[in-house]
Amino acid sequence: MYPSEFEYHRAASIKEAIGLIQQYGDDAKLLSGGHSLLPILKMRLAQPRHLVDIARIAELGRIAEQGGRIVVGAAARHHQVHTSELIWSKLGLLAECAGNIGDVQVRNRGTIGGSLGHSDPAADYPAAVLALEGEVRLEGPSGVRSVKAADFFVDLMTTAIQPGEILTAVSFAPLPAAAGYAYLKHRQPASGFAMVGVAALLTLDQGGKCQARASELPASARRRFAPRRSSARSTARHPTAKRWRMRPYMRLTASIRWATFMPHQIFAPNSRAFTRGARSKPQPRERCADRKPVNPGKPEK
Repeated sequence: MYPSEFEYHRAASIKEAIGLIQQYGDDAKLLSGGHSLLPILKMRLAQPRHLVDIARIAELGRIAEQGGRIVVGAAARHHQVHTSELIWSKLGLLAECAGNIGDVQVRNRGTIGGSLGHSDPAADYPAAVLALEGEVRLEGPSGVRSVKAADFFVDLMTTAIQPGEILTAVSFAPLPAAAGYAYLKHRQPASGFAMVGVAALLTLDQGGKCQARASELPASARRRFAPRRSSARSTARHPTAKRWRMRPYMRLTASIRWATFMPHQIFAPNSRAFTRGARSKPQPRERCADRKPVNPGKPEK
């Protein structure tokens, strides 16, 4: 099915994009990676008369450290997040999450801002952003404001973005050196979307005291899109699997058996969440351009 007719606008700056959104109101939609918007347009679930393209605004695609926080522009692509040296060194959980999104084509086009703004319960980023206690930056006619991740997700496909506002960036406090993390999900076989996604973060201070944060995001939530965040703290110098047993995660979903033991695997002393900080960085997944072309008419040697 083809989308209805629309007028295309390419914004050169955030200010221009805000002006276009304010000018056309409900008849306008923002376009960046397009992975969330284009299927909706093709199914005629949305029929905007104006599309405002913000993908080429340089400021929105940057990943940098500012004021002691890591700022990821809304137009930063999943592949960019997954392969960023800064993200791996300061926010490894976010980089690992980005590498689990979709396939090569999706990671080279989709953006973090589009994923968060769409507020799809089957998305990967929300669980990681909640575990990292990120802050979403919104810009609009009234100025700039920051919203904590826990307050940003309001409901299914609904966020705290007000009319006329644009999600421009998401920022995080860098993880301490002694930190372990893991992101696991149960994939939908056809699409790769997360039926259940769990992000876990564990830190160890110099005294050997532990603090853990984890968030789980069930795509099966029907009445309300509420990414649930649970936390557990321990002052034990030598944490054990028994101490780190996360009983709240037994409620992930009764229909998925592996979800009942996944938290135990995450928080076991020899698991990835404890040992990831000592491991070398995983190799990023390849881009489309990195793959060698294959001639179907000539067998490979």
